[in-house]
Amino acid sequence: MADRLRPTPMLLQASAQAGVNLTLAATVWMVSGLTASPLLNSLLPALGALPLLLQLKRHSRGYGLQLLAVLALIGISLAMKPMASQPSLLLLGSYLAVLLFALGQEISILPLQRHLISHAGGSMQRLRSGQEIGALIGNLLAAMLFPALRQFLPALILLLPLAVVAARRDTSDRPSPGTGAAAITLPWSRSCALQGMVMGGLFALLALWVREVDGGKCFDFAMVLAAYGLGRALVRWTPSMHRSLRYLLICALLVLSQWSVPAWLAVMLFIPIGAMAAASDAALVDQLTPLGDAPLRWQVLVRSGAVGGLVGSIGLGLICQLMSLDVALPLVAAGFILLAITQARATASLQP
Repeated sequence: MADRLRPTPMLLQASAQAGVNLTLAATVWMVSGLTASPLLNSLLPALGALPLLLQLKRHSRGYGLQLLAVLALIGISLAMKPMASQPSLLLLGSYLAVLLFALGQEISILPLQRHLISHAGGSMQRLRSGQEIGALIGNLLAAMLFPALRQFLPALILLLPLAVVAARRDTSDRPSPGTGAAAITLPWSRSCALQGMVMGGLFALLALWVREVDGGKCFDFAMVLAAYGLGRALVRWTPSMHRSLRYLLICALLVLSQWSVPAWLAVMLFIPIGAMAAASDAALVDQLTPLGDAPLRWQVLVRSGAVGGLVGSIGLGLICQLMSLDVALPLVAAGFILLAITQARATASLQP
């Protein structure tokens, strides 16, 4: 009976990912309300990618840092009104919390995924499905729950089930040779980094664009993320096509979303954008097969993409700071065209 009631690896991954997306969406929106600076807004995803540059020892109990970060964000949300005259302190606290959250995620994600696959009867495909479903749920909750305090508390609850697994994991459970915490050195993929740079630019200023350009609210921002997440969850129904064509279609849909179309249609366009982005991720991971098991290859994609995203988010934020927010979309569209050109004949190449 106890085994029947035990959550499956897919459900654990979905719950944790819902907590991650809810936390990040709430933080991004909160920061966009604290400052209208494109550069300062772009620092948030950049800080989230910073731990990927470090050679960290990986252990499942690093997951606790994510919980600590959410507790810090709850404290910041409680201080929003009393410290309304000191937004710089709230901004600094948000940055530090996101950095702590990203550290915990980088330290724990690979050991936990391998544990769920090897000891809990999961598979990477099911874990990825759980991640996509959880991301969608997290973004929908961000749209329905407001203000920030109502978002961070459920995020903490959603993160707890996997935290129990991390805390109870038997310390005598030794990983297979070459996969130990200190032995993992993730290689570098230029193709993944280039895609991450363009996608990082797309999402770095999305909340600020919704808030300032479109006059939207947290609901509008979260629904864009939810539509994107829904598309990623529906990736298996995406028609087969050359990867360069996917990038061109994403570019065309982004441009179309800025025409005189109803707001609901602009949001719906992010569904196929999400599906093609997920298909592009899977295609890049397939080309990394010689590197090792699926969890490792996905981490190569995440690491390389996040490092590229760091460059893309800060770069676009700086350009928009010096010029205006109106230049963001044309630059991102040009980035997808560049991706299509470079990926038309290139294969994912690795650097040591």
